[in-house]
Amino acid sequence: MLLGTLLVLLLAGAAPASAHAALRASDPEDGSVVRTAPTHITLTFTESVGLLEDSFRIYGPDNRRVPMEEPEHAAGAADTARAALPRDLGEGTYTVAWRVVSADSHPVSGAFTFSIGKPSPTPPAAPQDHAEHPVTKSLYDTGRYLAYLAAALLIGTAAFAALCRPPDTGPLRAPLLFGWWTLLVTTAALLILRAPYEKGTSPGTALDVSAFPDTVSGRPGMALLSRLAFLLTAALLLPVLRDRSPRTRVTAGAAFSVALALTWASAEHASAGIQVPVAMTSSVLHLLAMACWLGGLAALLLTLHRARTPLPYDTVARFSRLALTSVTVLVVTGAYQSWRGLGSWSALTQTAYGRTLAVKLAATVFLLSAAALSRRWTALLARPAAAGERVPALVGAPGPPPAPRTTHMTTVEPETLHRRALRRSVLAEVVVAVAVLLVTTVLTGTLPSRAEAEAAKAPEPQVAGLPGAQALTVPYDTGTPGGSGTVQLTMDPGRVGENGLQAVVFGPQGALTFVPELRVTFTLPSKDVGPIDAGLTDRGGYWATNDLTLPLEGAWTMKLTVRVSDIDQVTVEREVRITR
Repeated sequence: MLLGTLLVLLLAGAAPASAHAALRASDPEDGSVVRTAPTHITLTFTESVGLLEDSFRIYGPDNRRVPMEEPEHAAGAADTARAALPRDLGEGTYTVAWRVVSADSHPVSGAFTFSIGKPSPTPPAAPQDHAEHPVTKSLYDTGRYLAYLAAALLIGTAAFAALCRPPDTGPLRAPLLFGWWTLLVTTAALLILRAPYEKGTSPGTALDVSAFPDTVSGRPGMALLSRLAFLLTAALLLPVLRDRSPRTRVTAGAAFSVALALTWASAEHASAGIQVPVAMTSSVLHLLAMACWLGGLAALLLTLHRARTPLPYDTVARFSRLALTSVTVLVVTGAYQSWRGLGSWSALTQTAYGRTLAVKLAATVFLLSAAALSRRWTALLARPAAAGERVPALVGAPGPPPAPRTTHMTTVEPETLHRRALRRSVLAEVVVAVAVLLVTTVLTGTLPSRAEAEAAKAPEPQVAGLPGAQALTVPYDTGTPGGSGTVQLTMDPGRVGENGLQAVVFGPQGALTFVPELRVTFTLPSKDVGPIDAGLTDRGGYWATNDLTLPLEGAWTMKLTVRVSDIDQVTVEREVRITR
């Protein structure tokens, strides 16, 4: 019945919404030819956006980057960004690359062209999107998943202790501490990685402290900083609350849980699009219900296995009621959020968001099945106590001798069997719950179907003319143990003139590794030019330069030298084509 309700609500319609920003309009317009040089570049998006120091990059007809001021929001318009241009722009085609942060914390990028006077004779090639750095994205996504898991464990364990009142709370101290520390560490890590994640650079750039003020001034950074403050405040107030009444402790715990949930709701899909107040309320309730159910499951499992005394039926029954309430809240809020992000039946199979949502729904059905089995064993566990049967005295205990063995099963035997079955079903719930959390993390990082549909209606600046960056993956092998791997190089824009070059080294197992020296040179044999040393410097985890100038077009020979120790190094050659 609950699943049917969810599917019915998914069919409802609504006004258009957006959860990732899409470029709505630009001034000058994409592909336009203007008579005189504009004084500003103005971009209008489908929702409010956060700006980066390098949000706008403009390249002139000679493919050289045009110096310009930092972009800023137009007065009173958080969805509009603008930047002043130099007054001496010459005739020809210019390309504008942009990168901003959506209101839901995800970076988006694109590019478009305009011409002054008349278009350049040779139109620029279509660009490659300003992609995210794979290592940074992997680390950030892992941190987000661990943060969800830790929040569920922390809030759910506290809710189980306060609302289900187990007689022995000793087994719950470890998950509480583990959840608090894991959430604290992962939140700090996400805050450190936020700047590289927004800019699409390697993790080594996280060490650049100059980017930290911009990070914490944005909505995602403020949410992460607030989460850290809430966690530290809770640790300081905990000794004070121990001497207060149970009602005061429950109230304080509820307020803390709501505050934590708001740090997610204020910086993800719920904070952008239609019905933002309703969506944020739904998101908070959804996260709290998820934590009470899934985190409470872990607490129940630990208590069943590690409590010094058998867990009484009343405690299990209270959690069963708490779980039923949580599931009801999850279905209602999940239906609303699915309708808000999906919008149509076709999107369930035709979009990445819809397919991920379908996987989550399937996993949730398995989770509900395991929960129903646990409720059945909970009910069976109550029968011996309700029957009031007397348990025979143990052999060797004082009193009359035990009665002769009969064919009837004693109270202890079914109770023991029911407890074992309950432990197994709860364990199954916990395993499936971890999978549901993983899918949920992926879902929060996926472009919602409604936003995808609106982005498709917006102009498509991504096919305009920014000189696209070149990406190369070069394997190396020094012939010594541990001396093999790959180097990922990105050259931006990869054309005649000034270029930036970044290189990340990976070891034999595909893990990020550090080498004492990395050198790259370029030679143009057909013109007898070079070698030109790129001048890479170690930036703390990756190698980079912004001052590589390649003066001519043609097939350049790139020589990559990797030194893995004082005596072991190897040089690999690759052809790199440089065009105008």
